[in-house]
Amino acid sequence: MDNQEFLTALETGTIRVAEPDNGKWKVNIDVKQRILDIFHSSKVVDMSGNFLDKEPLNLRTFHIKDKIRFVPGGSAVRTGAFIGSNIVIMPPSYVNIGAYVDEETMIDSHVLVGSCAQIGKRVHLSAAVQIGGVLEPIGDSPVIVEDNCFIGAGVILVEGVLVRKKAIIAPGVTLSASTPIYDIVNETILKGEIPQNAVVVPGNRPKLDVPFAKEHGLTLGCAVIVKYRDDKTNVSIALEQLLR
Repeated sequence: MDNQEFLTALETGTIRVAEPDNGKWKVNIDVKQRILDIFHSSKVVDMSGNFLDKEPLNLRTFHIKDKIRFVPGGSAVRTGAFIGSNIVIMPPSYVNIGAYVDEETMIDSHVLVGSCAQIGKRVHLSAAVQIGGVLEPIGDSPVIVEDNCFIGAGVILVEGVLVRKKAIIAPGVTLSASTPIYDIVNETILKGEIPQNAVVVPGNRPKLDVPFAKEHGLTLGCAVIVKYRDDKTNVSIALEQLLR
């Protein structure tokens, strides 16, 4: 298929960068490679709207039949991004090429959904959430947020972090592939993946193995699983439905 057919296939969800496979996630390296090839082979052109970009990568336009709310005020969705039905996009927000945002998800203001990120159904991305893009290295998994997750204001997810279904990430948490996640419920330390139903808050850990750090009371950031979702937790986020 030519570039336009490929980008259309991404937008319709016919193909995607990563997809669930029996509880795991399969990265489609050929799809990522094709996106990279478009960047490498295309020239920068002057596009309508007074901006410059690679020739095939204009901005997406939406219509009533798409069944989304695209609120005015500076948001943009790049060509080659999938946007499911009944999604709300508040301004200003940006969704990059290769991203997959499934149905009934809320994208609040100042949210970035980076290239190739995979966002599930009924996810709430609160104000100023940053979902990092992962195009290279080519074999690396993108950031993935599964169905029914609540991502609090100012959360940063990068380097292929996986957030499993129904997890709640409290405001201010920053997660990368190397960020330790302390599960105080199960008394384990995780990296790169938030378990299903986990409730995660920002934390700090002392850096005591270096004398200078100990002397000055320095700490490093971490994430802490303080509990797992129950009925009371579910009630606390029910207000989200009023925004749809």
